[in-house]
Amino acid sequence: MNAGQKVGFDGWRNVRCTLMSKTDRISKRAPSRMIDLAILYEHPLWFAPTFAALDRRGIDYRAIHADGHGFDPGDPTPPARVVFNRVAMSSFLRQPDHPVFYMQALTAHWQAAGARVINGADVLAIDASKARQLSLIAGLGYAIPATRIVHRVADIAGVAQALRFPLVVKANIGGSGAGIVRYDSLEQLTEMAAEGMVPDSIDKVWLVQEYVPTRDGKITRIETLAGRYLYAIDVDGGGGFDLCPADACLAEPGKGAVSIVRADPAPMLIEAAERIARASGLDVGGIEVMIDDRDGTPRFYDINALSNFVANPLDILGWDPHENLVDWLEETIAETKDMAA
Repeated sequence: MNAGQKVGFDGWRNVRCTLMSKTDRISKRAPSRMIDLAILYEHPLWFAPTFAALDRRGIDYRAIHADGHGFDPGDPTPPARVVFNRVAMSSFLRQPDHPVFYMQALTAHWQAAGARVINGADVLAIDASKARQLSLIAGLGYAIPATRIVHRVADIAGVAQALRFPLVVKANIGGSGAGIVRYDSLEQLTEMAAEGMVPDSIDKVWLVQEYVPTRDGKITRIETLAGRYLYAIDVDGGGGFDLCPADACLAEPGKGAVSIVRADPAPMLIEAAERIARASGLDVGGIEVMIDDRDGTPRFYDINALSNFVANPLDILGWDPHENLVDWLEETIAETKDMAA
């Protein structure tokens, strides 16, 4: 498969089978030996750099793909001392039988069984709800886009009357810009909503949100690791909503140009991102903020527990964050072993 080749639901499974030769071999290890690290994942391309970094370090790990997986709720044995959840909310775009809700049950089970779960069930619950994300951010005292939350399409136009147009309607569970539609007037929104022309929402919760004109047309994504600042990038999607910065995202056919540059956020933004990450329990992930061009207010709007890191990190950052991630994973494994001793 070429880097930019588009595949459907069945194609994702074929790609996964092609790419998993190493992880398939690892998964056949004797079950009696507790390995150090298990990685839960779904996207067949995003984590190749992570696996490569783990291989270079010689870390004992097992990659577990979501497809074909099942678990016994009566089995108290986790697959590893440390479990790293790498399942994306955007998985529902790649297959209708996505693992978004399944992973919340699975990671909660393994955590209760004694595993150290990185970005576990509590984090997944926040990652899977833009409504909860905004409530958490606002509760910490930070500005968010003016928003109303509804659970019926019939109520969208009604709550929109309290907001300024243009506005966007967002699905509560999104990913890669999916489930976002802009409306320029109440009349347009009312007519289109009446005809069912609103984004689909897999949990039937919608956000009705003022469209924020961003300063210089960019947003800033602040990546955190263990609740601390790791790096930041400015992303300009040319007016589009898909701002995924990873290699596999940028290679997708038909995707508009996305400009990515290293960012140096103000200390107050870094501090805010760290507070948001810690308050959400986020072990690894990105916090997104935009500067409202109308009044200069920084508005935080997204907590993303799936960081596959920036494409071309050596060119953009001058260093590779995967190495920092693996450093931290090694420390976490060592701490877990010490606690068990």
